[in-house]
Amino acid sequence: MKINEIFYSIQGEGFLAGIPSIFIRVADCPLNCRWCDTRYAFEETDAEEYSTEQIIKKIQHWNCSHVVITGGEPMINPDLSQRTELPDLVHAIKELDKHITIETIGIAFIPEMPCDLMSISPKLSNSIPDDPDTARFHNEARLDLAILRVLLDEYDYQIKFVVDTPDDLPEIQQTIQQVGNMNQNRIMLMPQAKTRQEFIQKAPMVTELCKQTGYAFSPRLQIMLWDTSKGK
Repeated sequence: MKINEIFYSIQGEGFLAGIPSIFIRVADCPLNCRWCDTRYAFEETDAEEYSTEQIIKKIQHWNCSHVVITGGEPMINPDLSQRTELPDLVHAIKELDKHITIETIGIAFIPEMPCDLMSISPKLSNSIPDDPDTARFHNEARLDLAILRVLLDEYDYQIKFVVDTPDDLPEIQQTIQQVGNMNQNRIMLMPQAKTRQEFIQKAPMVTELCKQTGYAFSPRLQIMLWDTSKGK
């Protein structure tokens, strides 16, 4: 499995924000979000090949009960063997009695994985890149309503919508209605920000949208604490 980095930090986003966690960042992503803050994980050339055994040995260095598998996009990989590698890894981690979060866009489903929290961030139109060719593929692939419904049925989950401006709210509400089986208490709004300054600027706006809708506010502690530093 191509892994970009493995590190120990705290969860920065979602309902488990602040929990000490081991992060396993799987390389590569099929999308090219305009505001992606982990663009360094896009290319497999910046990653190393790890076996499940090597990953397990590395994460055992830390006395930590929470493991986060993130990306990139861990549920999709050009190497189709990933569809067996990821479940194998998750099962091995669960044998260590760890709480497992998988962070995903929500455009792929892999059955029979012992995931404790599926952290889903559906991509809105605010994520579409500027390049026309890249934008065309991205827009076609960024949202799969059928896959989202399956993920919500099969796993405990949280939904994080990245908010760039207040104009994103109608699209968020439309997406929620289209999916249909989304628990309102599991929905979070999160400021789009790649830097600490951007987060500070947009957080009050997103807070007001949360007050308006009743959705929870998702922090981004990794940005507030370490700004643009990698592997924190």
